Amino acid sequence: MRASRITLLLMLVAALTGCGEDPKPPASTNNAIPKDPALAQIYANSCQLCHANPAANAPLTGDRKAWEPRIQQGADTLLDHAINGYNGMPPMGQCVECSEEQFLQLIGFMADQPLPQ
Repeated sequence: MRASRITLLLMLVAALTGCGEDPKPPASTNNAIPKDPALAQIYANSCQLCHANPAANAPLTGDRKAWEPRIQQGADTLLDHAINGYNGMPPMGQCVECSEEQFLQLIGFMADQPLPQ
């Protein structure tokens, strides 16, 4: 009886795997870090918690599709959202010492594309 329950459970799991789920971003998304050491430190301390965690509902680092509509809003809007907060994004993105230039560099890194001016 126990073996049949395990078999049934395994069949159920196999049947439900991927059912109704959106495709996951590339695995490298969660491990990406900026090449610049100073930006890498800021990213690790302030951005990565949300932007490398699918459960946080933030656009994931390297997920160009998720970032595209945001990028289309322009650098000024993205910078405003980073500084003043927006939806679940806290003001200053938890980086009170970040300059505007650093925010723009980090946004470009996470979006994996240059920001339009």
